[in-house]
Amino acid sequence: MPTSSFADVTAVDQSAPGRFTAEVSPLWTIAGKPNGGYLLAVLGRAASRVGAHQHVLAASAHYLHSPEPGPVDVVAEVLRAGRSASQVRARMSQAGKPCVQALFTIGLLDPDTKPYWTDGLPAAGEVGRDECVRLPPVGPTGFPVPMMGEIDLRLEPATLSFAAGRPSGRGELRGWLELTHGEPFDPTALLFAVDAFPPATFEIEQTGWVPTLELSVYVRALPVPGPVQVLQRAQLIDAQRVDEVCYVWDGTGRLVAQATQLAGIRLG
Repeated sequence: MPTSSFADVTAVDQSAPGRFTAEVSPLWTIAGKPNGGYLLAVLGRAASRVGAHQHVLAASAHYLHSPEPGPVDVVAEVLRAGRSASQVRARMSQAGKPCVQALFTIGLLDPDTKPYWTDGLPAAGEVGRDECVRLPPVGPTGFPVPMMGEIDLRLEPATLSFAAGRPSGRGELRGWLELTHGEPFDPTALLFAVDAFPPATFEIEQTGWVPTLELSVYVRALPVPGPVQVLQRAQLIDAQRVDEVCYVWDGTGRLVAQATQLAGIRLG
């Protein structure tokens, strides 16, 4: 059973104006490395604390060095304070070594808005959550994924060929994600949701860790409580790097977050 809520494991404690401490949980790791979306959510908590607004609308993070589980320091500063949105820079370090740097746009999402045009989006999946397969806390090649014990992540059977050692070659994963303890996704938790799925490259060729180099996220709407539906898709593998896109829909079928990331990968 999960030990802590997502709000707890991403909490920051203010030590001085614009300065915070946090604890990177060993349970939110993959092969010993903290998940990139999880680290971005920690920075998002700090950015929301120093800005005049409540919700993360956009984030762009560069990953410099993977911190070890344990204490980290976070510095957040307002670059611009506007009426409808503010820009905040946040940095995470450990023992004086820079780990993650991110820029945020902070604003306020209106729960009563409706999309004006959606024809540019891919379609959400049609397979229900109960028909999907929950992933265990171990990767396809045997490496530990403690994070899977802290969330409920389920993949559609048609995108699970890699688990049997026969990747389909499509480079696409679809399924459902739920935070435990009945915890709803807030805008900061969506920063994690866009990076929660395994690399879509598993459906091309099985590899070990695929470290995120850069992650850009747009939070588009406040999700309704409950699990979210996710599409993770690889677009190009070249020069030992892959770019992936991710789309997240809430239970009503509304797109609530989307992301693009560049990651390192070794294949062949």
